[in-house]
Amino acid sequence: MARPTHRKKRRSERWHDVGDAAELARTPLQQIQVHGTRMALSCVNSVFGAIHGSCNHAGGPLGQGTLEGEYVVCPWHQWRFHRSEGHGERGFEQDVVPAYGVRVRGGRVQVSVTPHVKRHRKQHTPHPLAREPLREAGPVRVVGLSTTAMNADYPRYSTSDELLEVALAHARKLGCGTRLIRLRELSFRHCEGYYSKAARACTWPCSITQMDPDDQLDRVYEALVHWADVFVIATPIRWGGPSSLYFKMIERMNCIQNQLTIAGRTLLKDKVLTAIITGGQDNIQSVAGQLLGFFTELGCHIPQYAYIAHSRGWSAEDMERNVAVVQRSEELRDAAGALVERGVELAERLLATEAKAPSRGGRKGQLLRSAEVALAERAASALADERSRTR
Repeated sequence: MARPTHRKKRRSERWHDVGDAAELARTPLQQIQVHGTRMALSCVNSVFGAIHGSCNHAGGPLGQGTLEGEYVVCPWHQWRFHRSEGHGERGFEQDVVPAYGVRVRGGRVQVSVTPHVKRHRKQHTPHPLAREPLREAGPVRVVGLSTTAMNADYPRYSTSDELLEVALAHARKLGCGTRLIRLRELSFRHCEGYYSKAARACTWPCSITQMDPDDQLDRVYEALVHWADVFVIATPIRWGGPSSLYFKMIERMNCIQNQLTIAGRTLLKDKVLTAIITGGQDNIQSVAGQLLGFFTELGCHIPQYAYIAHSRGWSAEDMERNVAVVQRSEELRDAAGALVERGVELAERLLATEAKAPSRGGRKGQLLRSAEVALAERAASALADERSRTR
């Protein structure tokens, strides 16, 4: 594929001294500031190169990334740009960041602030999850999420799964659409901590989902953000907390909550949370507190008596008896049906009104001006200045 030409017509060069060549050469890649412009300065085999410090994708700091041959790798999502020419890697040459002239004079490195290659962003097809969450007309829709783990080749009886299926069957009797998602049947990666790099590195859709077409948590995102009105989360009690699969799932939901932080956007609107909690151990209220606290942080509503639960207590280690109790209990089945009724009734009321959602809320109720926010603002300002200079 022919490499696109995005070279600018040369104007008079303005060179700026950035430091001692021998000293700068000791660091293969670094971020520098030149006359208000953030740049990624690299040195390979004593040859310097300089490109703009902001990645085309989400604005990641290229100078804080790594070098792979002649390419700078963005530390946020691993986009690659040639370290001196600015073009993307093979197959992505249409994505280009500004590139700047570099020279060494008298043992000093000088960088031009006039780019010889201008920025170009290739139009990428948006991920299907990136569409605006608009509810289609129709009856209330209920998604059940099973978070219990087991051996797929030798499945066992699950008390939380049993009551979840009872709840969904009752929802169908109410005329609702239903879906059942078993996390154990999905192949999805653990959260890889993009938020720990920077708030803006944690994107919607999830960075992993965008980069890995085989990651199957997109089924959960699609159901929660775009399809369902009522969530029924079913979990066993594991050492006094929800299941490991539950935590693996919700760690990947920071991308939903983070939209409020970085974009003032609430993805879960008019959504209702309910929960089913069962296990041989006690600590039901702690498990419920985690579920309710987390999902209300994402913007969910909860009905009165938002969860049902069953446990025979801390000292009841005869799990086969615990299973038998649930299998025989009509009371728990009735409770599962009543739970979903409460969720559906609240969802119907929410859908019948158009209440104004708060602009910010929960843990992120106050917009904190962190060092990272200030840095992002400066980067955005630098990009705006760059665009104005190249018009």
